[in-house]
Amino acid sequence: MSFLKAEWRKLAFANYEVNPSFLAAYVPPGTELDLYEGKCFVSLIGFLFLDTKIKGIRIPFHGKVEEVNLRFYVKRFENDTWKRGAVFIKEIVSKPLLTFVANTIYKEHYETMPMKYTWEENTINRSVSYHWRKNKVWQSFKVTAALEPIKIEKNSETEFITEHYWGYAKVNDAVTNEYQVTHPRWEQYIVESSEIIVDFELVYGKDFKFLNTIKPTSIMLIEGSKITIEGKKTIKREAL
Repeated sequence: MSFLKAEWRKLAFANYEVNPSFLAAYVPPGTELDLYEGKCFVSLIGFLFLDTKIKGIRIPFHGKVEEVNLRFYVKRFENDTWKRGAVFIKEIVSKPLLTFVANTIYKEHYETMPMKYTWEENTINRSVSYHWRKNKVWQSFKVTAALEPIKIEKNSETEFITEHYWGYAKVNDAVTNEYQVTHPRWEQYIVESSEIIVDFELVYGKDFKFLNTIKPTSIMLIEGSKITIEGKKTIKREAL
């Protein structure tokens, strides 16, 4: 049985090209940075958790849960193949139970904050926005896009960003937690405009202050799907 089942919907991505050296201290043991055409990306992502179940049990008051996270991309070679995954700098959610479970079991970096979202559409386009409050200051990420989803092209930047099916969490300099995320191939909406009002230093720490001064190289809006998160595996340096 999967550890967690849910739906992830209307995923807004802002992708920033960064110097790989900025992430060196965050790369979990046993993994290495995963690059797209030589480019290293950090992504700000907002989406909605729907119908969350842990070990098959629906969690009361968790029918809709906002999440915003900051992540980057790694890969791990095992059994003659590359596992492509993501590492999370911080995951912000509106419900403390998810924070407790993720931080306790998976050693992730969740934080609970006041959050809200809006999904709107008219006859021309749709707008999706996510908002979260840190130290009484509201942050926001809004994307406006076409109404109809389209397929994600193979070997595209969008495919690279969305097709990572493993999560890695650095426990310490010798231990990494690994878990699998499953979902079907996603579809995207063509983005028309976006607005990002985020103090990255306030929300994510001084190491990411530089994101305040650069623009994202791409913005994406992905429909999402049902997903599962499987149980964790612990990787120790001596076994690598």
